[in-house]
Amino acid sequence: MNTPFGFANLWLEGDAITRFVALALLACSIITWVILLTRFWDLRNLRKFQPELEQFWRATSFDQGMQCFSKHGSNPFYQVAKSASKASEHHQSQSTNHRELLQTLNYSEWMARSVKNSIDSIAAGLQKGLTFLGSTGATAPFIGLFGTVWGIYHALISISSSGSAQIDQVAGPIGEALIMTALGLAVAIPAVLGFNALNRANKLLVADLNRFGNDLLAYFVTGARVKSGE
Repeated sequence: MNTPFGFANLWLEGDAITRFVALALLACSIITWVILLTRFWDLRNLRKFQPELEQFWRATSFDQGMQCFSKHGSNPFYQVAKSASKASEHHQSQSTNHRELLQTLNYSEWMARSVKNSIDSIAAGLQKGLTFLGSTGATAPFIGLFGTVWGIYHALISISSSGSAQIDQVAGPIGEALIMTALGLAVAIPAVLGFNALNRANKLLVADLNRFGNDLLAYFVTGARVKSGE
């Protein structure tokens, strides 16, 4: 059954600003869901690498342990271990180009700084898309509210011009304008919930990377991994 009210009628009867607000909310919604789906999929894949840590520490040599890691390009634990290995080789080299730097940092300080920089770089990559989610969650309700206020303003002008203020002529245009607020909330709620969930998942992964980095630091400096509980 066709109805003169609803979102379709709001789009047809709305002006350029109303349509711009609707398109902006639609674009934010699409980008939000793309970010959520891709980031959760990435985190799901990253969690699959954690069982490889135990295999790494059970290896009889560092090189053999490195072979336990799969998908080197996307494996953050492999990247931290590889970075630590390169940093160790860099410090122990006796080339003239490295000599001045080696005089300012001892081996332990150099390795701690290198491991931390590697983890910080990975953690920064995990933040991809979170800024947009946070901004969308904070602004989408107000964008929708702006569309509602603008729609109500034009609805009242239209009603005033017609000279009739009966409930059936007021409820339709006002109800259509309120759709913009509903759209703003529909965009903001998934963005906020997704932002919180991704932020928590990122913190857990970074905590695992920090523990792995500390174990690597102990291995390169002392020759043994720090055992749990010590």
